[in-house]
Amino acid sequence: MQSKRSTMILLVVFFIGLSVLLYPSISSYWNSKTQSEAIVDYEAMLANYQPEDYSAIFEAADAYNREIRKLEFPFMHHSRVPGYWDTLDISGTGMMGYVTIDKISQELPVYHGTSDAVLTNAAGHYQGSSLPVGGESTHSVVSAHRGLPTAVLFTHLDRMEIGDTFYFTILDRTITYEVDQIRIVEPHQTEDLLIVEGEDLCTLVTCTPYGINSHRLLVRGHRIET
Repeated sequence: MQSKRSTMILLVVFFIGLSVLLYPSISSYWNSKTQSEAIVDYEAMLANYQPEDYSAIFEAADAYNREIRKLEFPFMHHSRVPGYWDTLDISGTGMMGYVTIDKISQELPVYHGTSDAVLTNAAGHYQGSSLPVGGESTHSVVSAHRGLPTAVLFTHLDRMEIGDTFYFTILDRTITYEVDQIRIVEPHQTEDLLIVEGEDLCTLVTCTPYGINSHRLLVRGHRIET
């Protein structure tokens, strides 16, 4: 009887340990599957749109970007520009498109805002930066976590090098950026995220060093034609 009880206890301990060991892999797989499904659903939704529908949506995004550009402190005063949460949100889920980073084998939905709910599952757009539709004098900023046991996200963003490329797919438009600057800054330093007159820029942001997260890794690209 005692031997049977000991065996049961050992089996329970074994399965608990196995569950803990496998949880990160299973959770990461599930999140990756969810991200892929969100992108597939987004592409399917676009089939219901006509070229004139895209034009109106892009015009609204460009108008928003022009207003953001006028702000002296956009990351502080972005609430002065209305319409953020509705612009580019064709699905009603907050997804504005997706980013593809071949170098680190990631393709992630991009959602409005950088709340914990967004950043634990996908990439989030920094409110106060330009919407990622491209254009002269724009600078969009997109962030995601790294080192989460449940999702890869921007874990390997530190592998990016000058000259690498990444892409944004927004509606029927694909915008390509080539990395031209990589910096590590403190969280309060936003100078490198500001709009540069005449430039079309995008910066990918994540925490660094790995597991410590005291600073921010900024991987900036300028738009190139493909």
